[in-house]
Amino acid sequence: MKEITLEELRNWPEDSFELIDIRDDGLVEYGMIPGAIRIPMEEIEEGTSAELENIAKDKKLVFYCQIGRKSKNLGDFESLEGRDIYSLEGGYMGYIKSGMLDESTREERQHKAEESIRKKFHKQLFTPFAKACKTYELIQEGDNIAVCISGGKDSMVMAKLFQEIQRHRQCNFELTFLVMDPGYNKENRELIESNAKALGIPVTIFESDIFDAVDTIDKNPCYLCARMRRGHLYSKARELGCNKIALGHHYDDVIETILMGMMHGAQIQTMMPKLHSTNFEGMELIRPMYLIRESDICAWRDYNDLHFLQCACHFTETCSTCHEDGTTSSKRLETKKLIAELKKNNPYIESNIFKSVENVNVDTVIAYKKNGVRHHFLDEY
Repeated sequence: MKEITLEELRNWPEDSFELIDIRDDGLVEYGMIPGAIRIPMEEIEEGTSAELENIAKDKKLVFYCQIGRKSKNLGDFESLEGRDIYSLEGGYMGYIKSGMLDESTREERQHKAEESIRKKFHKQLFTPFAKACKTYELIQEGDNIAVCISGGKDSMVMAKLFQEIQRHRQCNFELTFLVMDPGYNKENRELIESNAKALGIPVTIFESDIFDAVDTIDKNPCYLCARMRRGHLYSKARELGCNKIALGHHYDDVIETILMGMMHGAQIQTMMPKLHSTNFEGMELIRPMYLIRESDICAWRDYNDLHFLQCACHFTETCSTCHEDGTTSSKRLETKKLIAELKKNNPYIESNIFKSVENVNVDTVIAYKKNGVRHHFLDEY
């Protein structure tokens, strides 16, 4: 298997090669290199891809994965025998990183991103952000909020929305843009720093050894990682004088969490817009993106030609994305697809799921918990 750089590939005639994305559904949904086609790695391995068979034999095949590791190992597959095959150096990460290195366009990028929030995406992004802050009383006078940035699209747009709402000066509060490096590989950390600089977000970065700590854990490493990350963020935020941490969960995360709780956890619960910390007295967690749709975040990202990490952990090649609550991409993607299927017959399915936890009739519930105490309907029957 030969390797080729992105720069070398751009010098080839467009009709001389086919660019092929072999990543899993969770990563592909987040974005592909323009002009690429998707062929799952398992189809290549099993020789079941009709799309691969239909590519002209004289075309070079250039494969890419997330960071250029998996694509290097395709050479032994029978379905590729006799083909001129290459692995794209750096993979998708290399591609998105290459677009953030031009210093001359950074000021222009920042201006466009901010202007689009004020105009084109004001109704889709800023309005629901401000509404959530007001409805759930997320920002108070004198707050110092640690805006926690993971490197993904959600936390990055949250940072920009915080800057915009602070600009309105309706409430005096301070912001600290906090990035924790739990052991990112070099490429992931550089991309986070580059994106933050390009968008005018003055980040404070601190390091931890969380990835090393969970590296040997076989059962639920994502859950443990998420819990540890949360604790480190609380601790550092308090050290910096903050009284709140803000996370970038959005509307779609909320409804997916409700369904996942029922299907996988046998419980009815939701992702709350704000929570008091149980381990860090006086600290609070807020979710100001609570009413924002993921599709609108993606539209803003794509309009501004921005590229963010989906998962910045060093397990990216084996665990395509670890969510803030510790769930992996497979469960979330499964739930997302289920909601999309249900929406075909009921266009109100998403809002109904969201509102369901606001309209709980305790008189018709068999049992529930309050402050850790279980109550059963027979107790007062």
